[in-house]
Amino acid sequence: MASILFTIAVIWGLCVGVWWVITKFVRTSDIGKIKNRLVGNVTSKKKDKQHKDGPALIQFDDKSRNKIAIRLLQKFRLKDRIQTLLEQAGLRWSVLKFTHTSLALFLAGYGISWVFLPARMGLVALLPAVILGFCPLIHVIRQRNSRLHKFEEQFPESLEFVARSMRAGHAFSVSLEMIHREFQEPLAGEFRRTFEEHNLGLPLEIALEKLSKRVPSLDVHFFVSAVMLQKRTGGNLAEILDKLAYIIRERFKLRGRIRAISAHGKMTATALTSIPVGVAVLLFWANPDYVRFFIVDDTGNIMAASAISLQIIGYLVMKKIVSIEV
Repeated sequence: MASILFTIAVIWGLCVGVWWVITKFVRTSDIGKIKNRLVGNVTSKKKDKQHKDGPALIQFDDKSRNKIAIRLLQKFRLKDRIQTLLEQAGLRWSVLKFTHTSLALFLAGYGISWVFLPARMGLVALLPAVILGFCPLIHVIRQRNSRLHKFEEQFPESLEFVARSMRAGHAFSVSLEMIHREFQEPLAGEFRRTFEEHNLGLPLEIALEKLSKRVPSLDVHFFVSAVMLQKRTGGNLAEILDKLAYIIRERFKLRGRIRAISAHGKMTATALTSIPVGVAVLLFWANPDYVRFFIVDDTGNIMAASAISLQIIGYLVMKKIVSIEV
């Protein structure tokens, strides 16, 4: 028992040490870059090299201490996707911090599994490692979905507010700026960012397109298309926004009815998926020798893997059946 506790303490200490070293290097490099930009500490050699070689493209610094994460992001072209996902989730994480966290959790999960699992089950150690490695991604996706849900709830009311503001004599851009003072996050922050981008010289069409990319919602695409079409062809924008808000509210009502109708199918899918798991747990508790066949024997491993795969496929199919887009 003491050896197990000592091993856990050593692994935990190594993980904490690796995390501290990585965060220290990242923080030091970021502080150095900020100081160079503020002070303007650029040597004449770099200037001469830029003049000779032409304008340098924006790219990763190969001499930085984040080579592993940089190579992974460059190889799989994930930097822009992760950055967009973090912005949609409203998290102030950098792409490198997200990558380092995922790699650290993956290595920690693999190390713990490799220590506690038998040697012949070395490949099984990858399963908890992959699960821990995907934990940051799952957290970001959950935050993104929650933030988008809050945005969609506030969006119809904000459209009616813009319509009332325009009827009172305010310009459309001023109405966007007023949303920040009247509404809460995340809607207030997104519209404030759109107003500031337009106020600093960005055309309204491009600012609205960037809003639709940051908020991947069908309602926002309708709003952006309506504003851009009205700007090209003319018309009463306040009336258009009122009708759009009415349509969005009706879609919410229809979506609620569909969720109520499909709740029985979702419960059935959850029950059918949970029954084999419950039976397996009872067999492990009641008769471990009978179930050990699926762990020790090669044929049992194939049968267990096939059963788990088919169970997952069946759950995904049932979930897809009861998922109705409105």
